[in-house]
Amino acid sequence: MGTTTAHATISLDGYSAGPDQTESDPLGRGGERLHQWMMRDPVHPEDEHWRDLLARPLAACVMGRNMFGPVRGAWDRDWRGWWGDDPPYHCPVFVLTHHPHEPIEMAGGTTFHFVDDFDVAVRRAQEVAGPEGLVRVTGGASTVQQALRAGVLDELVVDTTPITLGGGELLLDGLPGLRPEPVESGHSPLASHVRYRVLSGQLP
Repeated sequence: MGTTTAHATISLDGYSAGPDQTESDPLGRGGERLHQWMMRDPVHPEDEHWRDLLARPLAACVMGRNMFGPVRGAWDRDWRGWWGDDPPYHCPVFVLTHHPHEPIEMAGGTTFHFVDDFDVAVRRAQEVAGPEGLVRVTGGASTVQQALRAGVLDELVVDTTPITLGGGELLLDGLPGLRPEPVESGHSPLASHVRYRVLSGQLP
């Protein structure tokens, strides 16, 4: 089986998105500041490696419905994701939702498949990836939490920015007893980065 990973940027107080998320402000109030470490030009030399980890070729992804888009309940509009006609994934993406939806095929190799069960979504992603491929649980926070509780992550990469948001979505909420093993770290003026190995059977 290949590697299943998650990679998230959080604030100093642990939030991966700010409060009051809307369609026009999907990262919530102040959330755009989280990603300055990878968005500025040029990127700080210490941040390049961690941005490259985000750019690794993916075999498949799993994401929550909130990350796919703002539509709630039944699909009453033609929403095709936040990313335009050519999303950055270039692989099958399994979107968690309780409301059926036909697959959406995009440019660049991305196809969104809609699945109503987390375990099924992960299994399908890992089957696509095969023994060598990389599966990313892209988020949002609750989906990463599900992956950690289910014990399906091999790796967790966390970029911490020196800002506070004061509210929003906590990345590691409700995970008492989690003790991932740090295996790599780095920092710049805009972020501290840690890559963790997630050991199976850590959570009670």
